[in-house]
Amino acid sequence: MKQPTSALRVLSAPLSLAVALALPSTVMAAEGGFIEDSTATLTARNYYFSRDYSDIVGPSQQSKAEEWAQGFILNFKSGYTQGPVGFGVDAVGLLGIKLDSSPDRINTGLLTVNDDGRATDDYSRFGAALKAKVSKTELKLGEQQLVLPILYFGDIRLLPPTYQGATVVSNEIDGLTLQAGRLNSTSLRDEAGDGKMGAMVGFVPRRQAGKLVTADHFNYSGVDYAFNDKRTTVGAWYSQLEDIYNQRYFSLKHSEPVGDWVLGASLGYFDSSEDGKKLIGELDNKAVYSLLSAKYGANTFYLGYQAMFGDDGLPRVFANVSPLGNEVPTYTFDAADERSWQARYDYDFAGLGLPGLVAGVRYLKGDNVDTGRGFEGQEWERDLDVSYTVQNGSLKGLNVKLRNVTARSNYRTDVDENRLIFNYTWNLL
Repeated sequence: MKQPTSALRVLSAPLSLAVALALPSTVMAAEGGFIEDSTATLTARNYYFSRDYSDIVGPSQQSKAEEWAQGFILNFKSGYTQGPVGFGVDAVGLLGIKLDSSPDRINTGLLTVNDDGRATDDYSRFGAALKAKVSKTELKLGEQQLVLPILYFGDIRLLPPTYQGATVVSNEIDGLTLQAGRLNSTSLRDEAGDGKMGAMVGFVPRRQAGKLVTADHFNYSGVDYAFNDKRTTVGAWYSQLEDIYNQRYFSLKHSEPVGDWVLGASLGYFDSSEDGKKLIGELDNKAVYSLLSAKYGANTFYLGYQAMFGDDGLPRVFANVSPLGNEVPTYTFDAADERSWQARYDYDFAGLGLPGLVAGVRYLKGDNVDTGRGFEGQEWERDLDVSYTVQNGSLKGLNVKLRNVTARSNYRTDVDENRLIFNYTWNLL
């Protein structure tokens, strides 16, 4: 990855281009939607993250990762100018500030780590994307935050990751969404700069000579179709991390009211293999998952099953999450040949007259892992989440979330984890 870049320098080039292209149309802004349809939000996020490691496996012998930081996330989305082709600009500004860290507690994913092994005091990034819209088809060029099953937007630390490239989304037919894109680089969740996209297989980043193996481009296309009064959605996707892996993904989601219950199902299948120059060698993975749910009043029950087939774990872009049903905050249960199941229970305390308070607990267990060390890998994880959103008063909308995790394995490092997160969003426009 490149060294962090000044936020103003990062912003100046794309914004200058955006303004230059938009000027011919902004004369109609008062009559059109460029300004009227614009939105801007500012989110303040205070994040404490702690992980204690035991029975450590791997070259790093760091026994604890613990940091506290303050983040700010500014999102601006303009409307579109009038005319057959509407033009607009989206922009994102990110700022992370260190509140507490030390060299023996780094690598939480909250803060950038300098060459001297210390977390930076602050880091920032500004980026912008030009957008053009014809009918219900939209093209974007530049900095983007994406929510794709094959490149999942993982806003799970202080600041979200972003991607740079070209994307197109079309909704010309009711219920049918077509998407495609070519991405050149990414800015990771704890970095101000950007660089090429790297690869992971299972939970292990793929490195050569100590450096992450990267690709020049990430290409994708996909289709989702919602029907049955939008209660059922099917999807089919293809992605390629050039010269590393290519991947096919198929999904089915369904929700069905049955009396006082609402039953749900999320099913998915991945088929992955090596691509082009095979920069990390041959790859062989097929993954299936199912997550079933049943909601009754304030209670929601989940049951999940997930299985990996082939010689490798699930390939993905480095530091990204996936839609796997059993992928959770600490372990992902996607190692070679792994089989895992999940039981989860959520309760909305609005049912007891306490709106805004939600709690959930889940337990996952995996086995049959091909460790390559002559024994079967096994692991389990228990997660407890409690979240409260202030309903009234001057702090209305403030969300506080507490997460406690215990994760144990016979082939990878054991983890005890705690997170405390405060989020508050102002609507600026």
